[in-house]
Amino acid sequence: MSLRHAVLGLLSEGPASGYDLLKLFDVSLSHVWPATQSQLYGELGKLAEAGLVSISAEGPRGRKEYAVTEAGLAELRHWITGVEATQVTRSDMLLRVFFLAQVDPEQARAYLRRQAELVAERLERLRSVQASLQGDQDNLSVYGTIVLEYGLRLGAVQQEWAEWAAGQIH
Repeated sequence: MSLRHAVLGLLSEGPASGYDLLKLFDVSLSHVWPATQSQLYGELGKLAEAGLVSISAEGPRGRKEYAVTEAGLAELRHWITGVEATQVTRSDMLLRVFFLAQVDPEQARAYLRRQAELVAERLERLRSVQASLQGDQDNLSVYGTIVLEYGLRLGAVQQEWAEWAAGQIH
């Protein structure tokens, strides 16, 4: 259901085409809730069928611009505050860590060091997004910065943990 709400949220800031939404996902939501082109266009069709978005303009080569409807805004607002967020904790990486005793200690340490490197790379990407948002005051930038800060803080803890964990293996 969250892809549906991500699309409604982006469209609540103004009408956009599927292509525009893909670009917005790429620069704003890809670190939180990624979406492929087929998923996004499929969801737009479902939202239109449900009356939560409408086609506000059509252009050349079949380009359609979508706008959120009042029903779509009501659905988004209900989801934001009226539906408890799921807190699914599922980590392929941590599942592997749980079974690292099945490889030799150097492989286990290398695995954990690689996890620290991957987090460092992700943090670097997040910092570049952060730099691009400096001074922007539109809703997506302001609230996106808040989400970005969560990612930066969580990443710092994950990196520190992976480095610590590598040192625990003898």
